[in-house]
Amino acid sequence: MAKEITYEEIARNLKNKNYAPVYFLMGEEDYYIDRISEYIMQYVLTESEKEFNQTVVYGTDTDIASVINAARRYPMMSKYQVVVVREAQNLKNLDELTYYLQKPMLSTILVFCYKHGALDRRKKLTAELEKVGVLFESRKLKDTQLPGFIASYLKRRQVEIEPKASEMMAEFVGTDLNRMAGELEKLIITLPKGQRRITPEQIEQNIGISKDFNNFELRNALIVKDVFKANRIVKYFKENPKHNPLQVTLAVLFNFFANLMLAYYAPQKNEEGVAAQLSLRSPWQARDYLAAMKHYSGVKVMKIIECIRQCDVRSKGVNNASVSDGELLRELIYQILH
Repeated sequence: MAKEITYEEIARNLKNKNYAPVYFLMGEEDYYIDRISEYIMQYVLTESEKEFNQTVVYGTDTDIASVINAARRYPMMSKYQVVVVREAQNLKNLDELTYYLQKPMLSTILVFCYKHGALDRRKKLTAELEKVGVLFESRKLKDTQLPGFIASYLKRRQVEIEPKASEMMAEFVGTDLNRMAGELEKLIITLPKGQRRITPEQIEQNIGISKDFNNFELRNALIVKDVFKANRIVKYFKENPKHNPLQVTLAVLFNFFANLMLAYYAPQKNEEGVAAQLSLRSPWQARDYLAAMKHYSGVKVMKIIECIRQCDVRSKGVNNASVSDGELLRELIYQILH
């Protein structure tokens, strides 16, 4: 199986004007599909060339034969023409593209935006796409990969972010990368003149996340069994339910303790071993799990995961007629700490 091309490789080739005749962009994560297609539409042609040489069609309104006919046209007063197919997942008889791929027009840059799914890599079509063009699968990031995405995004904008601030953004926004990019742009705009580093205080002021009372701090309190701090945060959550929904907190806690359970199976119980076991971006990210392992046994972690599941079920009304989300969380934190 051929090595899969990365977003960074595609972006680098586009910037260097090394264009492929076909880009088939597919997958569950819209962000990278949008960024690649938007770059091609914005930078391959000049504004005057776009009028006659840039075509955008939608899979719901066209068919593969029409797309191929458009791709076989020659550009007018330009080296290239660009044909973009949005909502390509709605195109019927897509396998017929194989005939075009036998001899693609080198003066055409044909882009397919195939979202919320992926082609069967065993089919002839995918083999032909990999042979003559770019076949890229945009996968959803895991929660543990978000800090890396945040740091990389800001680095391209020549901005740094403190680790705690990065964790706050990851916990608040989640894996919706388009939304994350939007929130990061807001933070960049609000940076004081001459400052190129995002702090937890700035996030608190501009995004609305408390730097002291959030899921990241609750998790940290639980790691070291800081009962006082954990209960203060739970009290704050109970008094501010709109900004601290229980379901988000449960997701954060479940992900952490599920990973902690996996960490016990690491062959080596050190930063490098746990990081490898959990596919973490950097060994330092394993420190929280190593710290938690000092306070929680594997058996206790299994019980905690079951308590989180039961809390989730009760929060949805099962076997619970009147207990509020705040009380459910208070009970759960007590069960975790004791």
